[in-house]
Amino acid sequence: MRLQHRPPDLDESWRPSRALIAVPLGLIGLIVTVDLLTAPNIHLGPLLVVAPTITAVFAGPRLTALIGALAVVAQIVIGLFHGGLWTSNHQAQIIALVVITVFVVAFRSVHEGHQRELSQVRWVADVAQKVLLRPLPARLGPLRIASVYVAAEAGARIGGDLYAAVRTPRGARVMIGDVRGKGLTAVGDAALLLGAYRAAAHRDPPLPRLVAHLQNALCSETEGSEEPGQPTGDTSAGERFVTAAVLDIPDDEQVLRLINCGHPPPILLRDGEPTELAVRDPALPLGVSGSVTEDDYEAETFPYRDGDLLLLYTDGVVETRDADGVFYPLADRLRAWRETDPERLAQRLHGDLVVHAGGSLSDDVALVAIARHPVRTTGRNVSSPPSPPPSARRRADPPSPGS
Repeated sequence: MRLQHRPPDLDESWRPSRALIAVPLGLIGLIVTVDLLTAPNIHLGPLLVVAPTITAVFAGPRLTALIGALAVVAQIVIGLFHGGLWTSNHQAQIIALVVITVFVVAFRSVHEGHQRELSQVRWVADVAQKVLLRPLPARLGPLRIASVYVAAEAGARIGGDLYAAVRTPRGARVMIGDVRGKGLTAVGDAALLLGAYRAAAHRDPPLPRLVAHLQNALCSETEGSEEPGQPTGDTSAGERFVTAAVLDIPDDEQVLRLINCGHPPPILLRDGEPTELAVRDPALPLGVSGSVTEDDYEAETFPYRDGDLLLLYTDGVVETRDADGVFYPLADRLRAWRETDPERLAQRLHGDLVVHAGGSLSDDVALVAIARHPVRTTGRNVSSPPSPPPSARRRADPPSPGS
């Protein structure tokens, strides 16, 4: 996907429709007509100020100034028709209309500047989200993947929830996490964890070694952010942690391996029946303890067969409340829907969450739905590249020392 090199122009993103432009033009015509048809002692010209004022609601400063100029011309026409253009009354009306139009255009220009700045900030946030939280591939080997991410902050594009999926020589590695807190600190921790994960996961280390690497990366960053000899006035510095679930899904085995670091357990849907994949011994959230080794973690294995649907989610899903304070009944919804397609499940779950919350979510929400489907093979592992023909292998082999 190609990213724009500059934020979209405000004039290109939204233009007033012809129907809206007809409103101030119609008001000018109506006011002039009624004023000319009434007695000379009835002055409706001051009402012309409504035309540029209404235009400023939906149009830019240029169109607002144009409508204001037309209103001034209409005021002059009224004065000429009544034979009193040079009277103090008509001159005062014309001057007042010009002054008000100038003020309206000026305020509209300031407002448009703020809109451009907001548009640029949102564009930067969109780019940051695409870089930080890259869209997951629709397919990884035998896996079909769908994801949804919604930040709770009003107008925000990124937050503290995260997910990532990496293809390995033997299968796929998937991670979902939730950074404690919100704001820039949470975004920074999410960026750190995602960077460490992407740098190490594709090398296909054992799952305990990968999780230990993530813990040490987050721990070293937290310790390095504290300056020696300086008091840490912010008590939250020692409370930075990330709950995460890291999974290894091999291509040639109908299983998944899971290390859960204080995260809500994934849910496996088999024949429409949801089952929580709860590990026997959950690990501490990342960032809580000090430096660790791979011996401090142990992956647990769960069956994951063709046709199964796996749901990973953050606590923003199960902690969503309705108007009566009732938590979202995730398991009941999954059992009632009996979905088998990851895209439909993710979209349906997101829409139902918004309805349950009354239109807006109070916490970040991340969803990843993964369906396992059999892949047709031709006698070789789907993750292995095709073998070169014998002639190509002979050309690629280095000469022997005796040749």
